[in-house]
Amino acid sequence: MDVLKELRRVIDLEGNTLAQLSTAIGTSFEDAVRLLAGCSGRVILTGVGKSGLVAQKIAATLVSTGTPAIFLHAAEGMHGDIGIVTKDDIVIAIGKSGESEELNTILPFIRRLGARIIAITAKPDSTMARTSDLVLITPIEEEACPLNMAPTCSTTAALVLGDAIAMTLMKLRNFQPHDFALYHPGGQLGKRLLLTVGDMMRSGEANAVIASTSDVRSMLCEITSKHTGAVSIVDDQYRLLGFVTDFDIRRALESGSDIFAMTISDIMNEKPSSIYDDEMAITALELMERRERPISVLPVLNRADKVVGMIHLHDLVSKGL
Repeated sequence: MDVLKELRRVIDLEGNTLAQLSTAIGTSFEDAVRLLAGCSGRVILTGVGKSGLVAQKIAATLVSTGTPAIFLHAAEGMHGDIGIVTKDDIVIAIGKSGESEELNTILPFIRRLGARIIAITAKPDSTMARTSDLVLITPIEEEACPLNMAPTCSTTAALVLGDAIAMTLMKLRNFQPHDFALYHPGGQLGKRLLLTVGDMMRSGEANAVIASTSDVRSMLCEITSKHTGAVSIVDDQYRLLGFVTDFDIRRALESGSDIFAMTISDIMNEKPSSIYDDEMAITALELMERRERPISVLPVLNRADKVVGMIHLHDLVSKGL
């Protein structure tokens, strides 16, 4: 057998199925999307076998993009789980043949509960289609399976249609990156859009800070004890007067002067970069990286221009930014 030829056959056949699906899109599909957009309850996906797995994926995609959704296993629905359905919900039933016994057993009871039903099927004259309020036909000439039995083209069409519905609903709801981030707080995008400097800075006892009137020895002890590699120099009102990093200390040592005979003012950078605690953490990362000489730590101020913390590159990286 020509393996590459067989791989291409399956891919081409499923691609042709999607092309046919695209041409089949009509007013019933638009009606379904607008019905879903106006749903005051949840969108409940149901199916059996491979169609059930597709239904689970579509439900997950809807949930993560702003549409409340849940998966209902048709078989479990026959034994009590149908109780999750309310009159405000919309049920999307997926089945190529539309003749699944489990689906066709629960759909009439779903109608009695008052929920609307949208069917995704290849058979417009099926029992499932006749029980539904709207029918979305996914035209399937044949499965990619050599026996024309294993669900392949049919599940691909249903899955892609589910993605298309979810993405269209996103646009109708004006779903923005910040909304996406709220639903994905553990992902990189969520962290970039949600975490502020104040969420990640080293504050309180972990913040290296010292008065400008202190001696150099005390300053070095403060840097060492806080493990920050830097210290904010402040006045008696905690306003930032300067900043000392390991680089500044090395530069002072290289000058050949007795560092302990110097004052903190002799060593510190009097015009350091800083950031406010209510700015986004990703802004701090960009500020550190875009400089001609990248830096690894920044003093953090509140909007009253008082030092409240310090943020380190290591903290940003360790959080996945």
